Amino acid sequence: MAVPRPPRLDEALAALHQQARPEALSAMARFGLTGEGRLGLAVPTLRALAREFRRDHALALALWDTGIPDAQILAGMVAEPAKLTVAQMDHWVAGMRAWDVCDQACLNAFVKSPLAWDAIPRWAVREAEFEKRAGFALLAVAAVHQKQRPDADFLARLPLIAAAADDERNFVKKAVNWALRQIGKRSADLREHALTLAERLCRREEKSARWIGSDARRELQRILS
Repeated sequence: MAVPRPPRLDEALAALHQQARPEALSAMARFGLTGEGRLGLAVPTLRALAREFRRDHALALALWDTGIPDAQILAGMVAEPAKLTVAQMDHWVAGMRAWDVCDQACLNAFVKSPLAWDAIPRWAVREAEFEKRAGFALLAVAAVHQKQRPDADFLARLPLIAAAADDERNFVKKAVNWALRQIGKRSADLREHALTLAERLCRREEKSARWIGSDARRELQRILS
């Protein structure tokens, strides 16, 4: 059975196209902000549209399925995290084609879902670049925003970072590094564990592991000084 077309989808798409900035696309592409059909909207503009359309889960799902990166970012902003299912989250992750779409979905929707924590190890071992990035971007965002989660949970996720540190792909290794830094900044105890892992990574053979370790060590040691 076909899913009914949300009545506000056309309105939302029209609003996105009205704010399009084709002149910004070449500059955005230099920072990896790519994806077929991208309209060039800035994040503050998308946030303003999200306030206008408010939380609307059916609209979010339809926006995501357009494949337009700007619409997918807006989808995360208007989604209702409590209504997300495992299948929907996996579908979104499989459709990511740019790092900003990945990170914004993690920040605006996934981290607020009760399904988020269990999604991290599932995505962190995926092969596809942005699916794998999503696991570590979500871990980084959770370290900041899931205030009530015990430190022990984050300590248990450090082996995921160690296992993925050999991935040389730019958008993966930067997310792995981001997760390590954010875990280390969460508390004094976690900082010690994160620094210990960073030191181990610095001694690894893989170039990506050494970069992740040295960058995280530099930032976490600066906090201590």
